[in-house]
Amino acid sequence: MSGENENNIAVFEAPTFKKVFKKLSSKDKDLIDEEIDLIIKDPDIGEQKKGDLSHLWVHKFTLNKQQVLLGYSWKEEKLELWLLELGPHENFYTKAKSDRKNHLKKMK
Repeated sequence: MSGENENNIAVFEAPTFKKVFKKLSSKDKDLIDEEIDLIIKDPDIGEQKKGDLSHLWVHKFTLNKQQVLLGYSWKEEKLELWLLELGPHENFYTKAKSDRKNHLKKMK
């Protein structure tokens, strides 16, 4: 998934995202790729969080009849999209907070 797309936006995957993504079926990966394409076309599609998670944007969608959250960070000045977290709502924000330092370090 990492690389540049047609809009010259560099897309990077954090290890936390990769770990979840690689366990999915190819059908689910295709659906998530479509959602990522939507984010690339309009990075403001998600909701930016506040406070400790102000670096995080969250895009919600349905996968296998369950709501899934895709956490990402968008650096407009560098044209970079960082895919950070992926999972159901349960424990999503707790995990995102615990991974915050690693995410910010990677995105420098």
